[in-house]
Amino acid sequence: MSQVGKMGTRKGRTSYAMAIVGVSLVLILMGVLGWIGINYTKLADYFRESVPVQVFLRETTTDAEKDALVAQVKALPYIKAYTYKDKTTAMKEWQAMGNEDFTQFIDTNILPRSIEMNLKSQYVVADTLKKIEGIFKASPYVTDIKYPQNVVGNMTILSKIGFALLAVALVLAVVVIVLIDNTIRLAMFSNRFLIKTMQMVGATRGFIARPLNIRAIINGSIAGGIAIVVCGLILVTLEGWVPELKAVHDTGLLLLLALSLLVLGVAISLFSTHRSVVKYLKMKLDDLY
Repeated sequence: MSQVGKMGTRKGRTSYAMAIVGVSLVLILMGVLGWIGINYTKLADYFRESVPVQVFLRETTTDAEKDALVAQVKALPYIKAYTYKDKTTAMKEWQAMGNEDFTQFIDTNILPRSIEMNLKSQYVVADTLKKIEGIFKASPYVTDIKYPQNVVGNMTILSKIGFALLAVALVLAVVVIVLIDNTIRLAMFSNRFLIKTMQMVGATRGFIARPLNIRAIINGSIAGGIAIVVCGLILVTLEGWVPELKAVHDTGLLLLLALSLLVLGVAISLFSTHRSVVKYLKMKLDDLY
């Protein structure tokens, strides 16, 4: 009898371990989707605001005229950031890109002075940039304005991607919750005879469910903790590979996401466990086989 009890205990522990692993995996998926969801808008804005818009100055523009133009740029409501580049800076950047130093052949630096601007995200739209281009080209101090038109044209795809990600996230959220529920129910299947035996000897529903509910809370907490650690490692790795992701790092939202994973793991584990207990209590003994 004791050998059978030990076998049942080992089987129950194995079921609980598999449940923890299963719940952890689906919570990790939820964590990754959650991170994408809370950072998508920030990432989209970051990429839009990273698009460089260069305004090139005429050779005849005086320092006073240049200063006036810079002051005008600074006062514009759609400017996120700007940098004035003189000829020396332009030459250093030219050489940093691997280009040859042409001053070895000619005495003058032919690279123009420029103002490099980054616009606020809502203004990085093809039609809006065309209007801004027209405004600057009308200035007597400006020869040309350049920006990556192909990149700006493709920015409209970001909105479509956002809606697609939202739809995928909602579908996967439902799938994840169902997977967690099924995983817990499979783990509880090994305890069906124990639950029924306790009922047959007169134990109340609360007495039977209490230890199993406590175990569900513990298992859900462990699974949530594992998911939080793994998602944290994934985030640190991604930020190491893509340093630009640090620009949208929001510790407050990440802590909220971590808490949500923990609560979700506990809540679904507890709900599925309690539902399974009630199910087996209502079943007839012959139906358990």
